[in-house]
This record gives sequence, C-alpha cells and structure tokens, in this order.
Amino acid sequence: MTPLATVVSGPRARLFACFLRLGTQQAGPLRLHTGASLAAKNYYEVLVLGGGSGGITMAARMKRRVGAENVAVVEPSERHFYQPIWTLVGAGAKQLSSSGRPTASVIPSGVEWIKARVIELNPDKNCIHTDNGKEISYKYLIIALGIQLDYEKIKGLPEGFEHPKIGSNYSVKTVEKTWKALQDFKEGNAVFTFPNTPVKCAGAPQKIMYLSEAYFRKTGKRSKANIIFNTSLGAIFGVKKYAAALQEIIQERDLTVNYKQNLIEVRADRQEAVFENLDKPGETQVISYEMLHVTPPMSPPDVLKTSPVADAAGWVDVDKETLQHKKYPNVFGIGDCTNLPTSKTAAAVAAQSGILDRTISLVMKNQTPTKKYDGYTSCPLVTGYNRVILAEFDYNAQPLETFPFDQSKERLSMYLMKADLMPFLYWNMMLRGYWGGPAILRKLFHLGMS
Repeated sequence: MTPLATVVSGPRARLFACFLRLGTQQAGPLRLHTGASLAAKNYYEVLVLGGGSGGITMAARMKRRVGAENVAVVEPSERHFYQPIWTLVGAGAKQLSSSGRPTASVIPSGVEWIKARVIELNPDKNCIHTDNGKEISYKYLIIALGIQLDYEKIKGLPEGFEHPKIGSNYSVKTVEKTWKALQDFKEGNAVFTFPNTPVKCAGAPQKIMYLSEAYFRKTGKRSKANIIFNTSLGAIFGVKKYAAALQEIIQERDLTVNYKQNLIEVRADRQEAVFENLDKPGETQVISYEMLHVTPPMSPPDVLKTSPVADAAGWVDVDKETLQHKKYPNVFGIGDCTNLPTSKTAAAVAAQSGILDRTISLVMKNQTPTKKYDGYTSCPLVTGYNRVILAEFDYNAQPLETFPFDQSKERLSMYLMKADLMPFLYWNMMLRGYWGGPAILRKLFHLGMS
C-alpha cells in the first residue's frame, strides 16, 4: 500500500514525517502492564473510570504527573478496541482481529488496573463503589466511561441479530455480520439507519452506506440494489461545507435519503424494518430489506444517569472549555460520556486529552485553568474503498482543517490516513499520552507553507 508520505508531497510531507519520527521516539517501546489487581489499594491520587480511549490516554498522562503508583484505572473488560476501524471491518476492508488488544497491554506500566465495574459514584465523599464490593477513594477523579449502546430500545433487537442479512458496525458482536450481509446481498433494499439519540462517530452510519454502494458496483450488483439511508436527523451532516459535498455524492450515486425517520422495530424473521416519522408521531412505515445496517440508540452509561456528576440528561456535566466538572472541582470528564456540545469521536478525545492534562496540572497547583478546548473533532467520511472526505470542525460547526487543501474533496491520501496512519497514532502515541490531536501538525504544515 502506498505510504501517505508519497501521496502528500513536498516540504509538508517532510515536516509530517519528521513529526512522526519524533513522536515515535518519544513514545518508546510498548510495555506490557503487569500490575496485579489483588494488590489494589483503596486510595489513589488520580482515579480513572473507564479503560477506553479517554481513560487509557489520561492514565498515561497522569502517570507522568503524579507517578504510576498513584494512578489507577477501573475497567472490567479484558480487551481494548480501536473502534473507528470497525467501519472498514464491516465493509470487508479490515480484519476484526486488527482492532483489539488485551486491556493489560494498553494500561500504562505501573498503573493499577482495577478489573471491576463502577456501580456508584459519591463525589461528595470522594469515593466510588465497584461491583466486587470495593470502596475506592481519590483526590482527583477522571470520568471516561464512554457511551452505552441501547439495542434493546428497538423492538426485536438484539435477538434479531440471530437472523441473517442484518448487522451493526457499532458492536464487536455484530460488525462481522454487516460484512456477511453485504456479501450475501442479491437484490432489493439495502437499508441504513441513524437513531433519534446522540451517537458516537455520527458519520459512521452513512460511511457503511457509501462502502456498500462501492461494493455493489465492484461485484456487479449495483443495478439490483435500492440503497436507502433513513436518518432521524434533518440534514445529512452538521457542517455545511461537508454536507454540500456529501449531497453531491448522494445525487451522483443515486442514493435515497429519508430524513426524520427513526427505526423503532426490526422483524428479522420477515426482513422488515419499521420506522416512525418524527414529524408526524405515530405515523409508521414498513420497509422490506435484503440487507439492514442498524445504528443503535445510545445513552450515558446507567451508572451516570442517576449520579450527582450528571446533568439532567445523564451526561457528565463539565465546563466545555476546561473539562472540569461544574460542581465538583476535583472531578473531570472526557469523551463520549460528557455533555460537551461536539461530536463524540476518538479524534475529539485526543484533542480533549491535551486540554484536560493542562487543566488538571493547574488545578493540582491551585491555579485557574487557562487552556481552552475549542470543540475540535474529526470525522473521516469514508466514501469508498480508497476515498475519504476528512471533516474537521469546532463547537460552532465551522471547518477547522489541518491540511492546506480543500478537505471537502474525496482523496486517496485521506483514506490512507484513516485506514493506516490513524490506527498507528492511536496505539503508539495517543494511548501513551503523546498525541493531543492535530493542532501541532496544523502549525507544522502552515509553517511549511509560509
């Protein structure tokens, strides 16, 4: 496969390659975590809830702040997944095995891994409770519990996944079923959904549609496929510049997009999907499918919904610029579980991690946080097996682009970044606390242009 450096040529590429070399040298070799949960203490200076992208990244950063022995991560799962690659797994472009590693291998060495589930937060007493009966106290708490998938809120799911022709790229259990449904497709409706809730990686529900259309073309089935995207939203994308580019693709490829349509039931035995018209509550439509990709409703984790740290909707209530909790100054949030008004993506977590690191370091010194998060997030919109529109934007839904070219255009270089470079950065830099998003990269490129 062609390296990204040969696609983006000239001085910008040399600056980029230099940056990567420096980052890799700084990160050092991967070290396996060997801490034993049996030796777990009941107090830590920094306690991190969640071993996903935000939790592991912040644990690595906090290790450098206060020492590994003073940091612990509470996480029940044995495996850690790089979920952004599941879009490509569902389309047969990547193997599922490439997306996961043992949790023990990503916990920073020396940091305690408490293999348990959080069942209660008590920020007034600076402690939490776990499902194995432990009470753990802290000086500073970082909440990185992610987002909850609520398949059961759709009638007929999750049991419907036992039938063929239905999949979902949002779960490790169902992502390969998407690829099987795509391969088995013969003719009829290929239906893709977007729920009436916040979701992580809001571009993913339509990415698999574009990839499926490309697969049908490649296999000679396109003329027999009626491709339908039923979304609860009122627009294809929240940023006008990228929405305009996507609308052109939708028109060129003869894709049907129905707005304000919410999936409420799957009759998998009959291959029928039932949608409610959100503009006319109670009005429903039944669509027969030959292939169905479900994006599930999502919500804050149950443990947060009734917690003192949550807002009225159940999300961790943090300041949108500093990520410090609005009520509890020693509590912080990062990623999908927070009420930050931006898209929930791994790229957003990367940018947030750098800001939160600065925030906590100043709070520890009894100083006022100064570094402000601008809402940066990124969504690599995969439009084919070798093309990506790299959407980057801020809180105001304004483009905040890294590269000195029009990122609303489909590009091979951006596909290579999505498929190969970003997983490398994730495993080797972000999870080790050395990647805070592309802000430095943006400066390097623009310096190279001046």
